[in-house]
Amino acid sequence: MARVAFIGLGVMGYPMAGHLARAGHEVTVYNRTAPKAEAWVAQHGGRSAPTPAEAAEGAEIVFACVGNDDDLRQVTLGGDGCFAAMSPDAIFVDHTTVSAEIARELAAARPSSLDAPVSGGQAGAENGQLTIMVGGDATTFAAAEPVMQAYAKRVGLMGAAGSGQLTKMVNQICIAGVVQGLAEGLHFAMEAGLDADAVVDVISKGAAQSWQMDNRAKTMVRGEFDFGFAVDWMRKDLALVLDEARRAGVTLPLTALVDQFYGDVQKLGGRRQDTSSLIRRFRG
Repeated sequence: MARVAFIGLGVMGYPMAGHLARAGHEVTVYNRTAPKAEAWVAQHGGRSAPTPAEAAEGAEIVFACVGNDDDLRQVTLGGDGCFAAMSPDAIFVDHTTVSAEIARELAAARPSSLDAPVSGGQAGAENGQLTIMVGGDATTFAAAEPVMQAYAKRVGLMGAAGSGQLTKMVNQICIAGVVQGLAEGLHFAMEAGLDADAVVDVISKGAAQSWQMDNRAKTMVRGEFDFGFAVDWMRKDLALVLDEARRAGVTLPLTALVDQFYGDVQKLGGRRQDTSSLIRRFRG
């Protein structure tokens, strides 16, 4: 078992750190809001630390799952950041969805770093069934991968530093298009006078089947949008995608359009609703 630190106990990090503790690892946690870290310790044991640097002291692997590029720089390179306190052979694993640019920046500052964004949402984190897309050195990956298995159903090394973040961008591009298509299809079904649930039961057994259809279609019909990954976070991710696409000279017309549609949902008050709320543009 390993001595690990986990920085960031949001809706994803809190259960992920819990899986590490249940797997028998010695876990120290840090959260910007200290009561959240204290609650985690009360539930899972281990200990909390007042700064990322103190959490990282003596850890073999330091995990992070924070909000954005600026948050990540603060907890790694800031005055109380973990990089200054980590031992030379310790590994840093970042589960935040951020830019490929900062992933490469951190890898340059600390070569034993992995960018490892996740897919599966809050439910995947709670159930230990996340998909993890990793960029970095193969030797570092081989050392960290068995520990990540505590909360993963699939872990894959995608290439050099930044490749994990680029793969997550592909993931978000695909999700955006699928959710938009599902929203349009369900809206059409209801306007055409069909029983939308019955339609889903049939077409989900054919070529139209998707994870989004299996897990979100019927709740979209009922106007229920409290299932984790929020519109605000999707727009953050799509902004990363579109920035990277501009740098690479790649045109993503559907992704750009769906990003605007999510902006419409925000204006409707759906900032914290999950991404399936895209159907609200049609249904209110």
